[in-house]
Amino acid sequence: MAPQHGRRRARIAFSDSAAKQLENLTSEAQIHALDRALVVVSVDPDVGEPIPGTTAGPQLREYADEVERVRLLYWVTALRTVVVVAYLEV
Repeated sequence: MAPQHGRRRARIAFSDSAAKQLENLTSEAQIHALDRALVVVSVDPDVGEPIPGTTAGPQLREYADEVERVRLLYWVTALRTVVVVAYLEV
């Protein structure tokens, strides 16, 4: 019998501006909050709310984690890669 596999997680990539934000994370609490949000988005890239805008570019989405008090701004590629544009603490 073939093993049952769950749904594949999306790959996470960071824009240049998001990568710069990551360099400034210093506390373990900040890293934990970001990790938690990234796991949620990687499991279900459609979890975030669409941000209204033009249809010319990728559809930006916003995921807010009220427990950790963070937001991710991201878009999803055709191959289901999540590109994080910004990480914000609320």
